[in-house]
Amino acid sequence: MDGTLIDNTPYHYKSWQMLYKKYGMGEISKQTYYKEISGVPVLDTIRRVFGEGRNEDELKALLNEKEAFYRETYAPFIRPINGLENFLAELKNAGVKIAMGTSATAEDISFVFDHIAIRNYFDVIINSTMVSKPKPDPQVYLKAAEQLNVPPGRCVVFEDSLAGIKSGNSAGMKVVGITTGHTAAELQPVNLVINDYAELTVEKIAALFAH
Repeated sequence: MDGTLIDNTPYHYKSWQMLYKKYGMGEISKQTYYKEISGVPVLDTIRRVFGEGRNEDELKALLNEKEAFYRETYAPFIRPINGLENFLAELKNAGVKIAMGTSATAEDISFVFDHIAIRNYFDVIINSTMVSKPKPDPQVYLKAAEQLNVPPGRCVVFEDSLAGIKSGNSAGMKVVGITTGHTAAELQPVNLVINDYAELTVEKIAALFAH
């Protein structure tokens, strides 16, 4: 979802900066964010960075605070990545099953779908509470494929994060990288790189399975 349906990565980064600053954790560089935090469940990062001396309830309160920062800063700017809605409609019309596998919270997912009316395109939604192993483990995508009743080898993953690309490759799926967070050169190995969905058609996706 993050970075693939909406280009919200800069706002997640900003909300982490706000949380780090508030609790005296110093600065967080963009490089650290993209390398260690992007694509990983929020609670995992909070546990790792803020965990010392805090119990689970306190960590969850920090998660809620971070997400509130994010929603507050992003709400005025939220919109789908260019071409997304047309592409989803084209896939749906072609009878393609669509799942969303995300490390976002259920609240975050609702926040996005409340602003962008695309929920009805998804046959399956897997959120962070439904998996025990975060990306780069392939569990989220294998679970999505299982619920769609489609073999992993017939699936295409859309990813903007390095952890997600590893996850999609490990699942044995085709991977399309989208350049919302990384350059095309960084998003490797993938089967295809796009800047947005206006560049895509059902035929282009089908062609990934031609070899």
